Amino acid sequence: SQAAWCELPSRVLLVLTSQRGVQMYESDGSTMVFWHALDVPEHAAAHSVFARGIAAAGGRFICVGTSSGAVLVFDIPPKGTNVTLSEILEQHRDPITDIAAEQGQAPDGAGDLVTADDSGTLCLWSTGEEFTLLGKIPGSGSTCSSVTLWNGIVAAGYGNGQIRLWEAGSGRIRAQVSAHARWIYALDLAPLTGKLLSGAEDSFVHVWKLSRNLDTDDIEIQHCHAECVTDTQVCGARFCDPAGDTFAVTGYDLSEILCYGPA
Repeated sequence: SQAAWCELPSRVLLVLTSQRGVQMYESDGSTMVFWHALDVPEHAAAHSVFARGIAAAGGRFICVGTSSGAVLVFDIPPKGTNVTLSEILEQHRDPITDIAAEQGQAPDGAGDLVTADDSGTLCLWSTGEEFTLLGKIPGSGSTCSSVTLWNGIVAAGYGNGQIRLWEAGSGRIRAQVSAHARWIYALDLAPLTGKLLSGAEDSFVHVWKLSRNLDTDDIEIQHCHAECVTDTQVCGARFCDPAGDTFAVTGYDLSEILCYGPA
């Protein structure tokens, strides 16, 4: 259901999630490092079981979300296959949709990990030997489908097409934009510039710019660019470089990846 490269200081792993469990490979896909099977309930027909949401965190951990709302925290050794399940975070009551780690410099007291679920609830965490819950932002009836974290700013995309910006320290909402006409399926962030990429079912991909006003400490969002992928429900969108100068897009029933760059 999902794939992500997780960059840790000592190594890079390719992590895959599915209805069966979590697989971790060396970054070139050549060797499976670890396999974690999901617990299937006795009454499996009652609801589907899956893993979704992947993020490297805290320098040595990889976090993976599950359909039960639990977040699995795996401790990754500098080399070898001795991966261990070190902790299970159980604050969500609904399936995890996405997980993001801080990609910039978090202000003092701000969390460096955010988890999102189907109800729209966000949990802010501080990573370490033990993960600490710093705050919980309750959902408002719309699924939070994708989330990113940069310089203490949480950017969350929702099923109603909105993007909301929150303070990772206080959990206070700072901005809200009706960005798309349909469900947002992808958010990505360029860590060097604070550019934010959003892709949705309405066939549009937008590039935004996040910033913090040094005089007022307000969080600002500015629209920079839009692309329409004709007759395509966009389901994946990612920047191809840390500055956000190029990005790639794909959609449902589309066997191609479309790449966009400077003219």
